[in-house]
Amino acid sequence: MKQRIFMYLFVFSILLVLFQYVNSKRVFEDMNNKLEVRQSQLEKYKDSIAVLQNNIAEVSHFNLERNEDAISYFENDGYNVDELIPFIKDELYKLNEVKGEHPIVPYAASEGRKMLINTVKMLNHKWIIADFSDGQYWGEIFLTYEITEDKQLKFNLVEYFLYPFD
Repeated sequence: MKQRIFMYLFVFSILLVLFQYVNSKRVFEDMNNKLEVRQSQLEKYKDSIAVLQNNIAEVSHFNLERNEDAISYFENDGYNVDELIPFIKDELYKLNEVKGEHPIVPYAASEGRKMLINTVKMLNHKWIIADFSDGQYWGEIFLTYEITEDKQLKFNLVEYFLYPFD
Protein backbone atom coordinates (compact mmCIF):
# COMPACT_ATOMS: atom_id res chain seq x y z
CA MET A 1 0.00 0.00 0.00
CA LYS A 2 2.84 2.30 0.83
CA GLN A 3 4.34 1.70 -2.58
CA ARG A 4 1.12 2.68 -4.36
CA ILE A 5 0.85 5.89 -2.40
CA PHE A 6 4.44 6.76 -3.32
CA MET A 7 3.77 5.88 -6.95
CA TYR A 8 0.63 8.04 -7.05
CA LEU A 9 2.54 10.86 -5.39
CA PHE A 10 5.37 10.41 -7.89
CA VAL A 11 2.96 10.47 -10.88
CA PHE A 12 1.11 13.43 -9.39
CA SER A 13 4.36 15.34 -8.86
CA ILE A 14 5.47 14.55 -12.44
CA LEU A 15 2.13 15.85 -13.75
CA LEU A 16 2.46 18.92 -11.59
CA VAL A 17 6.00 19.58 -12.86
CA LEU A 18 4.86 19.02 -16.45
CA PHE A 19 1.95 21.42 -15.97
CA GLN A 20 4.29 24.04 -14.45
CA TYR A 21 6.74 23.62 -17.34
CA VAL A 22 4.06 24.04 -20.04
CA ASN A 23 2.47 26.97 -18.26
CA SER A 24 5.77 28.78 -17.65
CA LYS A 25 6.84 28.17 -21.26
CA ARG A 26 3.60 29.79 -22.48
CA VAL A 27 4.04 32.73 -20.09
CA PHE A 28 7.68 33.12 -21.18
CA GLU A 29 6.73 33.15 -24.89
CA ASP A 30 3.96 35.65 -24.20
CA MET A 31 6.41 37.93 -22.37
CA ASN A 32 8.91 37.66 -25.24
CA ASN A 33 6.21 38.63 -27.73
CA LYS A 34 5.23 41.62 -25.61
CA LEU A 35 8.88 42.61 -25.27
CA GLU A 36 9.38 42.48 -29.05
CA VAL A 37 6.30 44.65 -29.60
CA ARG A 38 7.52 47.17 -27.03
CA GLN A 39 10.98 47.27 -28.57
CA SER A 40 9.54 47.93 -32.03
CA GLN A 41 7.35 50.71 -30.56
CA LEU A 42 10.39 52.15 -28.82
CA GLU A 43 12.32 52.27 -32.09
CA LYS A 44 9.37 53.94 -33.80
CA TYR A 45 9.11 56.52 -31.01
CA LYS A 46 12.85 57.20 -31.13
CA ASP A 47 12.57 57.82 -34.87
CA SER A 48 9.61 60.13 -34.29
CA ILE A 49 11.54 62.06 -31.63
CA ALA A 50 14.48 62.46 -33.99
CA VAL A 51 12.20 63.81 -36.72
CA LEU A 52 10.54 66.21 -34.27
CA GLN A 53 13.91 67.43 -33.00
CA ASN A 54 14.98 68.15 -36.58
CA ASN A 55 11.71 70.02 -37.18
CA ILE A 56 12.20 72.07 -34.02
CA ALA A 57 15.75 72.93 -35.06
CA GLU A 58 14.52 74.09 -38.47
CA VAL A 59 11.61 76.11 -37.08
CA SER A 60 13.66 77.76 -34.37
CA HIS A 61 16.45 78.78 -36.72
CA PHE A 62 14.96 82.27 -37.15
CA ASN A 63 14.23 82.92 -33.51
CA LEU A 64 15.72 85.68 -31.40
CA GLU A 65 15.85 83.53 -28.29
CA ARG A 66 18.17 81.02 -30.04
CA ASN A 67 20.25 83.54 -31.99
CA GLU A 68 23.44 84.16 -30.01
CA ASP A 69 24.62 87.00 -32.26
CA ALA A 70 21.34 88.89 -31.82
CA ILE A 71 21.35 88.32 -28.07
CA SER A 72 24.95 89.55 -27.89
CA TYR A 73 23.91 92.68 -29.82
CA PHE A 74 21.43 93.59 -27.07
CA GLU A 75 23.70 92.53 -24.22
CA ASN A 76 26.52 94.68 -25.60
CA ASP A 77 24.14 97.66 -25.37
CA GLY A 78 23.47 96.79 -21.72
CA TYR A 79 20.00 95.26 -22.10
CA ASN A 80 18.73 92.21 -20.25
CA VAL A 81 17.32 90.07 -23.08
CA ASP A 82 14.98 88.13 -20.78
CA GLU A 83 13.23 91.42 -19.96
CA LEU A 84 13.65 93.10 -23.34
CA ILE A 85 11.93 90.48 -25.52
CA PRO A 86 8.64 90.52 -23.56
CA PHE A 87 8.84 94.33 -23.42
CA ILE A 88 9.10 94.63 -27.22
CA LYS A 89 6.22 92.19 -27.73
CA ASP A 90 4.09 94.01 -25.16
CA GLU A 91 4.73 97.34 -26.85
CA LEU A 92 3.56 95.88 -30.15
CA TYR A 93 0.46 94.41 -28.52
CA LYS A 94 -0.25 97.76 -26.83
CA LEU A 95 -0.78 99.22 -30.29
CA ASN A 96 -3.94 97.09 -30.44
CA GLU A 97 -5.44 99.36 -27.76
CA VAL A 98 -5.07 102.57 -29.79
CA LYS A 99 -8.42 104.14 -30.66
CA GLY A 100 -9.38 104.10 -34.33
CA GLU A 101 -7.42 102.25 -36.98
CA HIS A 102 -4.36 100.26 -36.00
CA PRO A 103 -1.19 102.41 -36.34
CA ILE A 104 0.87 99.63 -37.97
CA VAL A 105 -1.60 97.40 -39.83
CA PRO A 106 -2.13 99.11 -43.21
CA TYR A 107 -5.60 97.66 -43.84
CA ALA A 108 -8.94 98.93 -42.65
CA ALA A 109 -11.03 96.48 -40.66
CA SER A 110 -14.46 95.33 -41.78
CA GLU A 111 -17.44 97.26 -40.47
CA GLY A 112 -17.76 97.28 -36.69
CA ARG A 113 -14.44 95.52 -36.12
CA LYS A 114 -10.80 96.39 -35.52
CA MET A 115 -7.59 94.93 -36.89
CA LEU A 116 -5.54 93.42 -34.06
CA ILE A 117 -2.10 91.90 -33.97
CA ASN A 118 -2.48 88.33 -32.76
CA THR A 119 0.91 86.63 -32.85
CA VAL A 120 4.38 88.13 -32.79
CA LYS A 121 7.62 86.33 -33.62
CA MET A 122 10.90 88.10 -33.17
CA LEU A 123 13.28 86.81 -35.82
CA ASN A 124 16.43 88.60 -34.68
CA HIS A 125 17.60 91.89 -33.18
CA LYS A 126 16.08 93.92 -36.05
CA TRP A 127 13.12 92.01 -37.56
CA ILE A 128 9.66 90.95 -36.41
CA ILE A 129 6.96 89.02 -38.21
CA ALA A 130 3.38 89.20 -36.94
CA ASP A 131 -0.09 88.22 -38.01
CA PHE A 132 -3.22 90.31 -37.68
CA SER A 133 -6.94 89.80 -38.02
CA ASP A 134 -10.29 91.43 -37.47
CA GLY A 135 -12.10 88.12 -37.19
CA GLN A 136 -13.02 88.09 -40.87
CA TYR A 137 -9.89 89.21 -42.72
CA TRP A 138 -6.36 88.28 -41.76
CA GLY A 139 -2.83 88.82 -42.94
CA GLU A 140 0.77 89.18 -41.95
CA ILE A 141 3.23 92.03 -41.55
CA PHE A 142 7.00 92.26 -41.57
CA LEU A 143 8.46 94.93 -39.31
CA THR A 144 11.83 96.26 -38.41
CA TYR A 145 12.40 97.73 -34.99
CA GLU A 146 15.06 99.65 -33.21
CA ILE A 147 15.69 101.06 -29.81
CA THR A 148 16.74 104.67 -30.17
CA GLU A 149 19.47 106.34 -28.17
CA ASP A 150 16.86 107.80 -25.81
CA LYS A 151 15.58 104.23 -25.12
CA GLN A 152 12.42 104.58 -27.24
CA LEU A 153 11.14 101.66 -29.28
CA LYS A 154 10.47 102.46 -32.92
CA PHE A 155 8.64 100.11 -35.34
CA ASN A 156 8.86 100.39 -39.11
CA LEU A 157 6.46 98.52 -41.43
CA VAL A 158 8.45 96.94 -44.28
CA GLU A 159 6.10 94.48 -45.97
CA TYR A 160 2.53 93.29 -45.54
CA PHE A 161 -0.20 91.29 -47.19
CA LEU A 162 -3.83 90.38 -46.68
CA TYR A 163 -5.08 86.87 -47.40
CA PRO A 164 -7.90 86.74 -49.95
CA PHE A 165 -11.37 86.33 -48.51
CA ASP A 166 -13.36 83.38 -49.86
